[in-house]
Amino acid sequence: MAWRYLSVVAAVVRAVSALWPLPTQLSTGTTALILASDFDIDISTITNPPEDLLNAISRTKGYIQTDQLEALVVDRGASYAQSLQNASSLSSLVLSFDSGFNGEPTSISEEAADDIENRVEGYSLTVPEDGSAATIKANSTLGLFRGLTTFGQLWYDLSNTTYTVEAPITITDSPVYPYRGFMLDTARNYFPVSDILRTLDAMSWVKMTTFHWHMVDSQSFPLEVPEFPELSAKGAYGSSLVYSTDDVQNIISYAAARGIDVLPEIDTPGHTAVIAQAYPEHVACPGATPWATYANEPPAGQLRFANADTTNFTTSLISSISSQFPGKYFSTGGDELNTECYAIDDSTQADLNATGKTLEQALDTFTQSVHSVLENSGKTPVVWEEMVLDFNLTLSNNTIVMVWISSADAAAVADKGFRLVQAPSDYFYLDCGAGGWVGANPSGNSWCDPFKTWQYAYSFDPIANMTDAQAKLVIGGEHLLWTEQSHASNLDPIVWPRAAASAELFWSGPGGDISEALPRLHDIAFRMTQRGVGAIALQPLWCALRPGVCDLTA
Repeated sequence: MAWRYLSVVAAVVRAVSALWPLPTQLSTGTTALILASDFDIDISTITNPPEDLLNAISRTKGYIQTDQLEALVVDRGASYAQSLQNASSLSSLVLSFDSGFNGEPTSISEEAADDIENRVEGYSLTVPEDGSAATIKANSTLGLFRGLTTFGQLWYDLSNTTYTVEAPITITDSPVYPYRGFMLDTARNYFPVSDILRTLDAMSWVKMTTFHWHMVDSQSFPLEVPEFPELSAKGAYGSSLVYSTDDVQNIISYAAARGIDVLPEIDTPGHTAVIAQAYPEHVACPGATPWATYANEPPAGQLRFANADTTNFTTSLISSISSQFPGKYFSTGGDELNTECYAIDDSTQADLNATGKTLEQALDTFTQSVHSVLENSGKTPVVWEEMVLDFNLTLSNNTIVMVWISSADAAAVADKGFRLVQAPSDYFYLDCGAGGWVGANPSGNSWCDPFKTWQYAYSFDPIANMTDAQAKLVIGGEHLLWTEQSHASNLDPIVWPRAAASAELFWSGPGGDISEALPRLHDIAFRMTQRGVGAIALQPLWCALRPGVCDLTA
């Protein structure tokens, strides 16, 4: 499928026109309109509305009542007071399925977990200027939910009056790319479930589709696996720092009800030193020093993938974990494999000699075994780019590849015929620029310096230097947070609102005007703050209230 680029019919620069992501078609007027005190959302035309749609409607009404966001203009909207006194009043928003919809409605949760290419997120929204009913129409429940998200961003508060000064509003909207994600690493440092749920809320407000959950790594194994209880018992940082099976199901269902699929990642065969705490027989070079020789981060240790017992152990582990996730995608990682670790591991060398295989051939056997478990259960494997670019492995053509080392690698991945997700460190790594974290290195910097500003991320072109055939294989992209220097206390300001940049980039398409986008990004950041997310300031408030005045060329 080729992802289409739609033009914006009318992009209003005023700070009060602050939708994020920007709809693909938008027109606005200049008439004031207020919400009636008895405003309600009407779904009477929808037979058997799904429960999560009803809950989404309730949340939308709650946000409209409690956001109480003042317009980001110098007088915070005071100059609109006279026009609001004479404004018409909107009392109803009507949700309905469009003419292309057939059959019984399915839930937001079901549609969010469908095959990526099959998800239908488009909607149309109208807000008349005369107070007659506003409408949202879509051909899917997920599309109605996306429309509700947009509707909730239209309104501002002045002295307890909820209003817009841009009626009539007409929107026709759908995403350019179906995959729009955020990755969180919960292994370097643990994040309470409440922080993950809050993050999912913020993701839904900018129409993200995928929570890429990097669950475990060499440092800790905070995931309860009932069939392998020793992994978290011995591998977590503490008994209270574990995601139980109930926690996992809570996160999955919470995400799904907000239009978000959970992509779990169990990185193999590298980044697995912690498994030695419970199953030392399966790990090569555990704790080897100097760690920098045998691993990209301490501690060293990787699965002995040349060993048949380790392969069987890993396939059983992946099978057990993947069964907890109803989604159709599962990442087995595959990045930063350190061959020096295996060179000093007598067990691996003995296995290679006994089978007559090279290390690469053994890795191929291991990967095929692990992926077959996923594919036999109807899941699509996801891997990091090294599995395609650094090794000659037999991967299903359906495999999805995460491009992370450099944006320049995307064309090479696409050239091999694989669908890919743009997650390049040179644009989308949120941890870059924080300085070095390893000890005894006072002048150290982060390996991926400099800090990746929202403006730089927003400037990314996901199909740069690609042929048309290669570009068709790009299914979207994501921001990522590796958490060597992050935990619950600084999660929100590191992620938000920067990660919203890729949410719009992959919804609306690249090439957006940064100067036009900044007032809208200020707005969604302030709205996030009103809703309990600690988004960081992008500029002094003086600048936020005066769009364009603080641009470099102003």
